[in-house]
Amino acid sequence: MAKVVVLGAGISGHTAVAFLKKKLGKKHEVVMISPNSYYQWVPSNIWVGIGRMTVDQVRFRLDKIYKKWDIVYKQAKAISINPEGDKEIQKGFVTIEYVAQEKLGQTEKVDFDYLVNATGPKLNFEAVEGLGPNGHTVSVCSYDHAAHAWKELQKSISEMEKGNHQTFLIGTGHPMATCQGAAFEYALNVAFEVKKRKLAHLADIIWITNEYELGDFGMGGAFIKRGGYVTPTKVFAESILAEYGIRWIKRAGVNKIEKGLAHYETLNGEYKTQEFDFAMLIPSFAGAGIKAFDKNNSNITNTLFKPSGFMTVDADYSQKPFEQWKASDWPETYQNPTYNNIFAAGIAFAPPHSISKPMTTPNGTAMFPAPPRTGMPSGVIGKVIALNIVENIKYGTTDYTHKASMARMAAACIVSAGYGVRHGKAATMTVSPIVPDWDKYPEWGRDINATVGEVGLAGHWIKLFLHYMFMHKAKGYPFWWLLPE
Repeated sequence: MAKVVVLGAGISGHTAVAFLKKKLGKKHEVVMISPNSYYQWVPSNIWVGIGRMTVDQVRFRLDKIYKKWDIVYKQAKAISINPEGDKEIQKGFVTIEYVAQEKLGQTEKVDFDYLVNATGPKLNFEAVEGLGPNGHTVSVCSYDHAAHAWKELQKSISEMEKGNHQTFLIGTGHPMATCQGAAFEYALNVAFEVKKRKLAHLADIIWITNEYELGDFGMGGAFIKRGGYVTPTKVFAESILAEYGIRWIKRAGVNKIEKGLAHYETLNGEYKTQEFDFAMLIPSFAGAGIKAFDKNNSNITNTLFKPSGFMTVDADYSQKPFEQWKASDWPETYQNPTYNNIFAAGIAFAPPHSISKPMTTPNGTAMFPAPPRTGMPSGVIGKVIALNIVENIKYGTTDYTHKASMARMAAACIVSAGYGVRHGKAATMTVSPIVPDWDKYPEWGRDINATVGEVGLAGHWIKLFLHYMFMHKAKGYPFWWLLPE
């Protein structure tokens, strides 16, 4: 009997355990280790953050569904990985610390034959003084953060209803932050809610971003087919913000937050400030901080992980200049090159480099978006890893047939721009591939016929439908495996 351990019950990890258990059945053991007691559909946290959905509409308890699936569930966080075992355990194991109240603080060694690291990111608020829910800004990165954001947003709405002007600062809160799409979506939704209440004349909504040009979204921007014309995402993004009355500050790296005041550095090296009454700024991401040790208890964290804390996989990590970057640099199987029974899924894997061109200020500050790995890519990667492990267990094959390079993978992104069956709106964009391949597509970097974008009510309907479809899938309802990632 083989034992597969998955760390993290986010989109990638939850997808992985679902397919592992479905394909392996009762003959093999599947274990989920996650500090979270709930699964959350992260893309819909935006709607929690504007009061259009409740927390319970975007989450469900993990213990019940894992019991139903016959998956061993341990509500704990991984502290360290011993891929070679030690004197007591002759196989790889993970040391975990329980966070559930009945076992709070207790540690345990969980052995494995295969390990999938799907911990997702650490929300690195502390990288910027004053950033985050414990500081002076809000977040929509988790359902509890989003609920807090809505409470704070209501205060600003209340002030405007009294006739008081409010400044909203929304965007990225670090020079190397990613997830511009989520912040962009939140800015549009805030603008929609303000306008719906006929308070737009009292609101100054500002989009602040570390992107060189708007519409970069950590993908180096794109050219999209829209209405029969090829349009750069720069124009796409700027036109949407202008339509919603949002002004912008680009090429800006936030480096300190005080109450009502954001400090930032510009790409040309200037230091500036921006006042605000309400701020939602996305932090930078870091790895979960798991350590690694060999059988002699020597620290091998740098073998298993990059300095960022993300796991090393089958990517080309050579420090090539930007001009020499290739689509082939990106991983396909997400297998650690040193320990072939360890994989990293979703945000937990270390990308070989950014997708956007690296930029540095005259003061030496790196300022450009990190590559996005959330949502659809995370689900696809989790499934591919699971299928390869299943084939290895059942048939002994190590020549993995299931691959998921982001340089071959298409991704659909729907950016909500207002909630409502009749008056909602969304910007729908499909990019193929996520990582541009200039060798295969020398003119546009991507397949221009498959890279498209539109804005309208239909996009909102699709996003709302996808919310319920993916919750159906995540809960393991009938025929869940037939639904796409």
